[in-house]
Amino acid sequence: MKESVLQRKSLAFAVRIVKFYQYLCDQKNEYTLGKQVLRCGTSIGANVRESKNAQSTLDFINKLNIALKEADETEYWLEIFLASDIINQTEYDSIITDLKELIAILTKSIKTLKSKTKKE
Repeated sequence: MKESVLQRKSLAFAVRIVKFYQYLCDQKNEYTLGKQVLRCGTSIGANVRESKNAQSTLDFINKLNIALKEADETEYWLEIFLASDIINQTEYDSIITDLKELIAILTKSIKTLKSKTKKE
C-alpha cells in the first residue's frame, strides 16, 4: 500500500516530538510536562497508522478524529511551554508550523470523507 502524505507527515512529526522531548529532558530538565506532549504528539501518527486497518469508512473517520483530538492536545501543551517560558517563540514557531499543517490535512480529510459518506 502506498504511503499517504498524512502518514508520512505524521510519522515525521512523531519523530520530531521524540527529539523535542529529549531536548526538554536534557536541556530544560522538564520531564513531567514533556511526557504529556510526547504521548499526544506521537499518538497522532499512531492513530493515522491505525486508520489504515479500519473496518469501515466510519471507523476510518473515527481514527482520524482521534488523531485530530491528539493534535489539538499537542497544540495545547506547546502553548503551555511557550507561555511558561520553557521554550521560546522561535522554538514554538518551528514546531507549531508542522502541527498546524497536520491539523489542516486531518480536518480536510475528515470533511471530505464525511461528505462522501453522506452521498452514499
